[in-house]
Amino acid sequence: MRIRIVDAFTDRPFAGNPAGVLLLDAFPDDTWLQNVAMEVNHAETAFAHRLPGGGEADWALRWFTPVAEVDMCGHATLATAHVLRSTGAHEGPVRFATRSGVLIATPREDGSITLDFPTAPLTRVDVPHGVAGALGAVPSTVYDTGPHVGDLLLELADEKTVHALAPDHKALAAFSRRGIIATARAEDPARGYDFVSRCFFPNVGIDEDPVTGSAHTALAPFWSERLGRTALTGLQASPRSGRVQVELRGDRTLLSGNAVTVIEGELRA
Repeated sequence: MRIRIVDAFTDRPFAGNPAGVLLLDAFPDDTWLQNVAMEVNHAETAFAHRLPGGGEADWALRWFTPVAEVDMCGHATLATAHVLRSTGAHEGPVRFATRSGVLIATPREDGSITLDFPTAPLTRVDVPHGVAGALGAVPSTVYDTGPHVGDLLLELADEKTVHALAPDHKALAAFSRRGIIATARAEDPARGYDFVSRCFFPNVGIDEDPVTGSAHTALAPFWSERLGRTALTGLQASPRSGRVQVELRGDRTLLSGNAVTVIEGELRA
């Protein structure tokens, strides 16, 4: 079967977040899916198969890190929608049946793709004892992002602090189900982004995720309230880096970006 590596939330190769994408006739057993994701060894590998017509979704979609299946993944959904469009396997908006409900990906005339995801419910919590030491910075506020995202969102003093983080990933694993979203306001919005973030997910085998769509379902309401706008741009400041356009629409968040196929080959296992 064909396997593709797609860089998501970028318009050029070797940036953004790489994801494996496989289009299947049906889902094989979970052990095989997990083994393929382990072999691909990117943050996520997406597996999709077409569903019978007439239902609420067009394709079934699952996401695996090298060590676990996850409930939600933005960049691998974007990568899958890109593959469906670029190969002609699906035209127009595509509805994915996932663990997080039906997620819709809509291609745009400019070549980008917009994802319709549930907005993460934010609950302010006390700063956990020890999290500042594990992260390497003192957060001013901390929010729980709810069951689908499964992270703690930590607001830091400024953009420079976010860029300079060098956390203890093993220690961070104690503080949330998936990991930590560290964020701060952009120092200079004229650079084309409103806020900056980095994401650390040691509990699912990803020390630092390059660009995290699902995290932006929490970052969108967080920064929308503070900046007074519903349409924003986030820069995820990992070494690969990438930008996510977000638009808050109540209990839904739109995430937009580009994707580029960088590898296409044959899986023989």
